Amino acid sequence: MKTKNELIQEIVEIELEMFLTVPTQEKANCQNYPDSFRLHRKAQFNTWSEATLESYLNDLNRAKDNDVNLMTIKYARMDNLIPKEKHNPLIEKIIPIQYQWQKEMMEKYPRLMAGARPISQSDDSFYRISFETYLRGELETYSDETLELLYKDMINKVDKGMNMAEEVYTFLTREMGYGSIEEADRAQRR
Repeated sequence: MKTKNELIQEIVEIELEMFLTVPTQEKANCQNYPDSFRLHRKAQFNTWSEATLESYLNDLNRAKDNDVNLMTIKYARMDNLIPKEKHNPLIEKIIPIQYQWQKEMMEKYPRLMAGARPISQSDDSFYRISFETYLRGELETYSDETLELLYKDMINKVDKGMNMAEEVYTFLTREMGYGSIEEADRAQRR
């Protein structure tokens, strides 16, 4: 049985391979920073349960076995280049929770979050895709099992009064050398 860190590492490496091979007319700027990609994805997956991680790793391996690049699908959905991939009603339950968590982060740490994606789909533009649109595109690439497990993880956090977005940013700021999110937010004010 793999440890949580081993699961995360394997997931991130498969995703990175897919991310770097997303077909584009010209290489996206973010594709030039694989270490940043690794860090941000690791931060996200650090908030998931081992069961959810195992399910998503199975999604990725199944996609690889079928020569499907989930990152290509995600970005094509974000840009509205392909029709909706999945119609699981859990997506419409997950998005409002994640949206609210992200909104709380933006209100609580405005300096730190100043460079984040705009939150609402209504703020999408040719140059910037919102958190909501990004999330929807990503969720549509998950299997029904992964969606169920992720939703369960999220409800457990809601019941405990936890904010998954805050957990992600706590991880990120510590990895960047800050003692806390508050410290990172204060540093942005200078």
